[in-house]
Amino acid sequence: MDSVFQQVDCIELYVDDLDAGLAFYRDVLGLALLWRSDTTLGLGMPDGLAEVVLQTDRPRMNVDFKVASVPDAVERILKAGGELIHGPFDIPIGRCAVVRDRWQNEYVILDLSKGTYVTDAEGRVTGVS
Repeated sequence: MDSVFQQVDCIELYVDDLDAGLAFYRDVLGLALLWRSDTTLGLGMPDGLAEVVLQTDRPRMNVDFKVASVPDAVERILKAGGELIHGPFDIPIGRCAVVRDRWQNEYVILDLSKGTYVTDAEGRVTGVS
């Protein structure tokens, strides 16, 4: 059987100020700025496999798993006894959903069905490729 999860896409951390979060996680802890929008920014780790995403929208931490197809993953999760909490919904790079397993673990699943972010020299998101 093939795995629903392709990899951990990111760990989302809440900050009340993106610039203060960037100063801490980039300037003090050494993560690299990959991309930035008005309410979120992505930081890369040396292995490049997962990101730390700082966000100002929701005051909690999330784990995001990359999947090949959000609708297909939701179907498999529901058949296994999980719940759909929110979505699926569109995001700039694809589709997303919030799900919960039978043990009440809530997490985000996302796919890259629309592409990946394109950024300028300062890491600002300018589009999707």
